[in-house]
Amino acid sequence: MAAVLSVSGSPSPTSRTARLLRHLDDRLRLHGHEVTPLDVRTLPAQALLGADFRHPAITDAAALFERADGVVIGTPVYKAAYSGLLKSLLDLLPQYALAGKTVLPLATGGSTAHVLAIDYALRPVLSSMGALHIVPGWFALDKDITVGEDGTTLVAPTTADALTRVTDQFSTALTTRTTSLAPTG
Repeated sequence: MAAVLSVSGSPSPTSRTARLLRHLDDRLRLHGHEVTPLDVRTLPAQALLGADFRHPAITDAAALFERADGVVIGTPVYKAAYSGLLKSLLDLLPQYALAGKTVLPLATGGSTAHVLAIDYALRPVLSSMGALHIVPGWFALDKDITVGEDGTTLVAPTTADALTRVTDQFSTALTTRTTSLAPTG
């Protein structure tokens, strides 16, 4: 099927955002997609903050974006916007790094007061980077993402249902796109 890059913009090693993305990655794999996770926090801080476009880790990250048919971008919401860590990476990517790509934006946060952060903060940036199709995203409350005793990610039922819908819409958009681009004959 399609190659998907799953990007976590959280700076936290115990991130609910990253846990949610890895949970959704499994669902995308069930749809037959090849998923590559990228936790931005694992990239060198000096390269991100120093805008070192030529750093091998940054060029490798840019290559992951280039190879992907679709990108899932997850971020915690801080101060009514996506994370500064995610912004640092997006600023280092080529202007049209998302050209021709299907994108699924996701956000996590502690309050429904930030539910519009995807539409007012993140979506315009993704659009300016040339995303072909930005499917409707989803905002998940932190309290709806927990860790089970066995270490598995647990998502509250109503949030899980909504995430299943947006993930399936993303998968369908990817499948339609990659099928229409497949060589014939």
